[in-house]
Amino acid sequence: MAYLIKNAQAVFSPTVADATDIRISDGKITELGRDLAPGADETLIDARGCVVWPGLVNTHHHLAQSIMKGVPGGLNQNLNDWLGSVPYRYWPKVTPELMYHAARLGLYELLRSGGTTCADHHYLYHATTSPELEDAVWRAADELGMRMVLCRGSATSVGSHHGMLEHGIAPETIEQIIERLDASRVRYHQDGGDVMRKLVVAPTSLIHSSDPDGLREQAAYAREFKLGMHSHLLEVDFDEVASLQKYGKRAVDYAGDCGWLGDDVWFAHLVHCDDYIIDRLASTGTGIAHCPTSNCRLGSGIAPAIKMEQAGMSITLGVDGSASAESGSMLQELNLAWLIHRAVHGPEATTLEQVLTWGSRNGAKLLGLDDVGEITVGMAADLVLFDINQPRFAGVHSPLTAPLMCGEPTSVKYSFIQGRPAVDNGNICGLDEAELTARVQESVAQLIRS
Repeated sequence: MAYLIKNAQAVFSPTVADATDIRISDGKITELGRDLAPGADETLIDARGCVVWPGLVNTHHHLAQSIMKGVPGGLNQNLNDWLGSVPYRYWPKVTPELMYHAARLGLYELLRSGGTTCADHHYLYHATTSPELEDAVWRAADELGMRMVLCRGSATSVGSHHGMLEHGIAPETIEQIIERLDASRVRYHQDGGDVMRKLVVAPTSLIHSSDPDGLREQAAYAREFKLGMHSHLLEVDFDEVASLQKYGKRAVDYAGDCGWLGDDVWFAHLVHCDDYIIDRLASTGTGIAHCPTSNCRLGSGIAPAIKMEQAGMSITLGVDGSASAESGSMLQELNLAWLIHRAVHGPEATTLEQVLTWGSRNGAKLLGLDDVGEITVGMAADLVLFDINQPRFAGVHSPLTAPLMCGEPTSVKYSFIQGRPAVDNGNICGLDEAELTARVQESVAQLIRS
């Protein structure tokens, strides 16, 4: 399909500053400009009252947690206690059907907030896991037309992982992990800079539920097949304490010794980082998924993203799980990232354009989607049209960044992923909102009963 987006109020493009029109053909952006004439075979999209952004790229999510929002027992707990009270309490009860509805809800929320790519850190794997749990995530993404990067979690030992210890979850063997990884890679993974599916090797915790030999074997597998590598690290200072106790070295050094630093690796959170850690991460090209909402919600702290960027690290944004960041919104993450660092470092710490780049182009490059995340001719047509022709935006003097400045709620009028509509005139393609709501409510009731 070919489309011509016309008469946008503003377009976030690094190459054509005054563009109002965007031509799309064969999944790519083929022309930017003003007063472009529609071709006979093109569908015209009226963008009056809209600003156009590149699709937002979420580099860390836990879609399974979309049906675990606001669990009373975990509302005022820190990370370690919350793990036992919320996600690991319900993990063994998540069936493939529940996973499917949770994934649809999480992806729906991303689409409604401008997201077009999701990196889901899916960790529901144990000794007797059914492959249908993972299949449900891929299925939901396919149905909604989302780019899916499935970060395949794992644990080879219970170790010091409080959630696994409390709920008696039996980990996989390293042989199971590699065998199951390979089956997923063969079935789902695609190579390329604008593909719809990628698989990532992603042990859930390097420090608390993985052994060094297993980490090295997973790193070797990832690099043999050129897969990305991802995990949690230094979300709380307990990571550093446990690493020193168990391995006699700092967490970042333990990661490096196990092959888990490099330009093919990124970590979620990285809240508790001093200059030594930042230098080590930056010098190896290791990346970050900055998750400010979840870190605030759990009282974990604020990742030193400004210092990291100054050291040469590329900052990206993730919504984390909806059990610890109940909004599930990429726009929420952009807005809070813009504000929170200014609160600490002053009003020049972050700019709107900088944070929008964190949430789009930086994230795409981190995930190996080199042809995604920027409104430039030749790039994949992942675009979001925010409708700002509404009262709450009417007084804004800088329309292009109005959705970021003003935050939620906002309205996505159109969204394109690889040149195909994912949101059409405000409606999510391939999804009935009433049906989704009913299925999710049933899923939550089933979890509570079980």
